[in-house]
Amino acid sequence: MSVNLSTSLFYGRSTSAMQTLSARIDTLNTQVSTGKKLLTPSDDSIGYQRLQGITRANADGVQDAANVTIAQSVLQQAGTALTQITDQLQRASELVIQGKTGTNSVDAQNAIATELEGILASVVALANAKDARGGPLFGGRDDAAAVTPGAGGQLGFAEGKASAIPIGDGQSVEVTVNAREFLDSPSGDLGSALAGIIAALRAGEAIPEAASDALDAIGEQVTATQATVGARELRVDIQAAQIKTASSDREIARSGIEDADATETIIELQKTMTILQATQASFSKLSSLSLFDYLR
Repeated sequence: MSVNLSTSLFYGRSTSAMQTLSARIDTLNTQVSTGKKLLTPSDDSIGYQRLQGITRANADGVQDAANVTIAQSVLQQAGTALTQITDQLQRASELVIQGKTGTNSVDAQNAIATELEGILASVVALANAKDARGGPLFGGRDDAAAVTPGAGGQLGFAEGKASAIPIGDGQSVEVTVNAREFLDSPSGDLGSALAGIIAALRAGEAIPEAASDALDAIGEQVTATQATVGARELRVDIQAAQIKTASSDREIARSGIEDADATETIIELQKTMTILQATQASFSKLSSLSLFDYLR
């Protein structure tokens, strides 16, 4: 029986094994230092494709979250302004009731008229407030003033409606309301109504019922608009929570694909180093033999 030993084959196989182990050690060292187990697309092509999808989704999520933050801010601002307008209109209604008693002195009537003028100016100022983006809070399709007082007290309103804000998943929300929707009514706008009431008070005449009815109708419209804005704000808050949850879910998925488990990686590194050392020692011992001293 004859034995054919190939020294070159031995060297080749041993060298290849040690190179493979060394490369694995380099990879594990990189994983330990970076905390990442997916270093190149070739490490896990399917995982890498999933990571690309997660990255794109994260970018979209960041933009959606930014839009949601803006929407929340503007809606909160609108809700606060509408609450203040409601308070002003409630006071106006109280003053109108006082003015209708017929027992007020001329000075008292003039005082009521003066306060109503101040209320109108306050409501116009609130309606013309700027939102968090610098645009009209209750304006139209452009940056024109939401409300413009005209001759005789009549109010002019911006035209159109501001664009809705996209908040993700094909959804959008209207964060502004045109002032016309709550300061104008079939019976007349707020400016015209208060102007008629003020004129009657200063002239010592009875307050026009049409103007009083218009004031009441506008008050109801403001309340209804508050409810609408509140519903939109709730919807945006729900979307914000969903965006946050989706972001957390994507991070868990990304970590499972990309991140290395430090403990497991270190253990595998130590094991691989031990195998390499043993292989090197074995190779060194065998290669030092004269023809491996096989014939001895």
